Amino acid sequence: MTQPLYLVGPRGCGKTTVGMALATAIGCRFVDTDQWLQSQVQMTVAEIVEREGWPGFRARETAALEAVTAPSTVVATGGGIILTDYNRHFMRDNGIVIYLSAPVPTLVNRLEASPEEELRPTLTGKPLSEEVQEVLQQRDMLYREAAHFIIDAAKSPSQVISEIQRRLAQCALRRQGGVYT
Repeated sequence: MTQPLYLVGPRGCGKTTVGMALATAIGCRFVDTDQWLQSQVQMTVAEIVEREGWPGFRARETAALEAVTAPSTVVATGGGIILTDYNRHFMRDNGIVIYLSAPVPTLVNRLEASPEEELRPTLTGKPLSEEVQEVLQQRDMLYREAAHFIIDAAKSPSQVISEIQRRLAQCALRRQGGVYT
């Protein structure tokens, strides 16, 4: 596999967990855009948003996406990366976009269990379950628009990875003129 794989989806869908294991399984490099960005600027996402606002963070996020895009790389993106039209087109044009889709209760359970949650700024100021529901309603169609294919991320990481590998194998067989079916 030489094209980059971009994992998109809401917070808690497993982009980083699945991405690291998938990269190992298929012999690729792994990069998380949020982690890469934070290491470059030595600030958390929350600190960037506090200092520069969401527009400043989104601009940095786009620069991070461009910087980490490389052949044979699995890229775990931030949950809001699809909000920028440019980012959706950039990922589709430069690799394979995989939407890790999961229902709200699964996302909430995972986020509540995540020790890094305090590093993430609230998007709505609402309780977590309400925020996840609202944000997913706003973004689901954008994830779907960006994605070459959608994977049920409510399953275990190993099941998700197996499904991705199966779909990638199908893509390799069916690729015709850059269109994935």
